[in-house]
Amino acid sequence: MTHEHFMQRAIQLAKNGLGTTYPNPLVGSVIVHNGKIIGEGWHKKAGEPHAEVNAVNSVKDKSLLNEATIYVTLEPCSHFGKTPPCCDLIIANEIPNVIVGTIDPFAKVAGTGIQKLKDSGKNVMVGILEKECQELNKRFFTFHQKKRPYIILKWAESEDGFLAPDKILRQAQNDNRPYWITNIYSRQLVHKWRTEEQGILVGTQTVLDDNPSLDARDFFGTNPTRIIIDKSNKIDESFNVKNGKINTLIFSESIFLTEIQKYSHKKSIFDTHFLFFLLNELYHENIQSVIIEGGKKTLESFLEKNLWDEARVFVGKNKLYNGLKAPKIKAIHCEHQFIMNDELKTYRNYD
Repeated sequence: MTHEHFMQRAIQLAKNGLGTTYPNPLVGSVIVHNGKIIGEGWHKKAGEPHAEVNAVNSVKDKSLLNEATIYVTLEPCSHFGKTPPCCDLIIANEIPNVIVGTIDPFAKVAGTGIQKLKDSGKNVMVGILEKECQELNKRFFTFHQKKRPYIILKWAESEDGFLAPDKILRQAQNDNRPYWITNIYSRQLVHKWRTEEQGILVGTQTVLDDNPSLDARDFFGTNPTRIIIDKSNKIDESFNVKNGKINTLIFSESIFLTEIQKYSHKKSIFDTHFLFFLLNELYHENIQSVIIEGGKKTLESFLEKNLWDEARVFVGKNKLYNGLKAPKIKAIHCEHQFIMNDELKTYRNYD
């Protein structure tokens, strides 16, 4: 059994916490003695025990710890937060060998945990499956390194590249029914994604046209914070996004006018720098990830400013021939899969 084998298991465990650990990272841990796993754990929720604690607690024969190796996907913390430092736990249990996937970018850790373990005489190895461990915490790393949330763009388009049918034609036909490009399984997957991210963002027109709830009703998990761009206060209290059932942030001229004038003396926040202002506000709200679900103008604005990290695009098998054109993305999709007849393409922005 190699170091990579056990670290891969730790990564697998860490993924169990996706959507429940914010603002903390995803962390998994495995404890090995003579090539056999004797303990394992992952961080389940902020404020609850970290992965290392759960792994140590799962070991039945604690006398084996002083001859064991602990694998952790992210550098053990060295500071007091809601829980004690994991470094102190490793030292107190006399675990001699520590294998770390990647260094923690959080300023209060950032190498101090590794140094503390080395100073206590532990054999520390760093960088096992490093890229995979960083990918595991792409949201956490983006938030702390770029000082903004991890941005996921999502839309569905027809086989011939349209987001929606022609609105005027549908009005003429008196057809007010929702038009679905994707199947029910793809739509349920979207609700699963919503439970994994901290925020969901749409523009004014999407709310006016569709009156969405922006919740995760078709999957078990936590609803994301609703983030609504409503420059001119067109969205009144009758819309679902203002029902008070889910934490909601509204970005409108009237709400932020005083604040922005105070700091920059600009007449409007809705200028060419608006998206940077928006993401900065979300950063200070401690929102690490946002999935952007529309509409076309909103999606294209993030693409044009190159303020995105990932795009998930469903392509249905139906053709519309006319209507609202889908955004164009200047990237090559790195993954694709089929959900029944729907094709899902995933793009990554490495700029």
